[in-house]
Amino acid sequence: MARAPDAGWLEQARRIVAGHLLTDPADLEKYSHDELATPQYNAMPAAVLKPGSEEEVAELVRLCARAGVPLTARGGGTGLAAACVPSLGGVVLSLERLDRVVEADPANLAITVQAGLTLNRLNQEAESLGLYFPPHPGDEGACVGGLVATNAGGSRAVKYGTIRRFLLGLQVVLASGQVLELGGKRLKSSAGYGLMELMLGSEGTLGIITRVTLALLPKAGSMQTLVVSFEDLDRAVAAVPGLLASGVVPCAVELLEHGVLACVERHLNRRWPATRGRASLMVILDGPDEEEVLRQAQRVSEALERAGALEVLLAESPARQREILELRSLLYEALRPATAELLDICLPRSQISGHVSFVHGLERRHGISLPTYGHAADGNLHTHFLRTSLVDGAIGQELDGWRELLPVVRGELYADAVARGGVISGEHGIGLAKKAYLAANLGQAAVEAMRAVKRALDPQGILNPGKIFDCLK
Repeated sequence: MARAPDAGWLEQARRIVAGHLLTDPADLEKYSHDELATPQYNAMPAAVLKPGSEEEVAELVRLCARAGVPLTARGGGTGLAAACVPSLGGVVLSLERLDRVVEADPANLAITVQAGLTLNRLNQEAESLGLYFPPHPGDEGACVGGLVATNAGGSRAVKYGTIRRFLLGLQVVLASGQVLELGGKRLKSSAGYGLMELMLGSEGTLGIITRVTLALLPKAGSMQTLVVSFEDLDRAVAAVPGLLASGVVPCAVELLEHGVLACVERHLNRRWPATRGRASLMVILDGPDEEEVLRQAQRVSEALERAGALEVLLAESPARQREILELRSLLYEALRPATAELLDICLPRSQISGHVSFVHGLERRHGISLPTYGHAADGNLHTHFLRTSLVDGAIGQELDGWRELLPVVRGELYADAVARGGVISGEHGIGLAKKAYLAANLGQAAVEAMRAVKRALDPQGILNPGKIFDCLK
């Protein structure tokens, strides 16, 4: 039976982490939530533990196991599904001090890091080796352990895949405190169950990730960005299959409605380069050299022009590329003050247009704004439920009744996604925010199978309890 830690337990934990333990409410507040905009899931931990080594993590887990104290592992806290919110009376195990590069191995195109290393640091380390870590889930303050725990994706998944594709090895502390070394610097393995893959996307419910070995790639020699406008969203979406059939695999294909871009244009006081039509595709291409990437750009341009593109604009310099990418990247930040929840539904590509039309129908029916954009070539859409009005990109007054309307609209969006063969999360995870919808998406039998795995690896239910699903006895 899970219980809150007492004074004696806290003193033992304090000795393990050499004083790196927080109990003051003012210090605990930032560990009570992630980046999910609504505070309904927030919960104060009884304490925050900050181990400085993998051995300390294992010792703390054993301490929790002996007393039945629930614990939630936390990295950068950048998630959007309330997956790292502590359970009532539980403790947070913050991995922020585990931020060391354990081994850089360019000969094997690999790097091993501790789980608390940030994505920004990982990118810097790869750059120093003359190599490249392609996945870019967004916030560079996210920690590597959290990226694995959610199988994070990002805009480059169409060419490079999610974190799954780059994961080579893990060190994991189980609920008993036992340490597992999974995988390694090998590209193949048929040696038993895929325990490493089981930890991928488990959101800290099956084990605590302490080290990660990732594959790296040679750095691309050149990158180019195209902005291609269309009469409307339907035509932009319909153009994507032709683009992919052109023989070019783009690094990213972002779908953006111009009405949504108006908000970030106001936020940055910059203009989106395309002026015609009501929607754009932002296509990023990379390759070994500029000549090859420009050849790709020509083929992509021709394919999109055949599909009805109104204009095809090529960013003329790296600075202009960065400016365009920043407009796309800061959409969330621009809309954040008005956002109650950000969804990340993933659909078969052929269903994107139909789902976005459904979104617009909900806007008209409920009198709300649901700005939607996403990764067109991998089917991952982000819809903001706004608690305010949005007119010409300007955030307006708070809407009456938005709290009551949010679960209604969320349920309608998820139901439409499931009916189209989609899933309720492409890259953010389930956490607390989406667990009520998981069985309707995957089926009750799948959830029961997950529960069986959870019970086998965490019989006391102390690891991040209540996330993804409730573990019924």
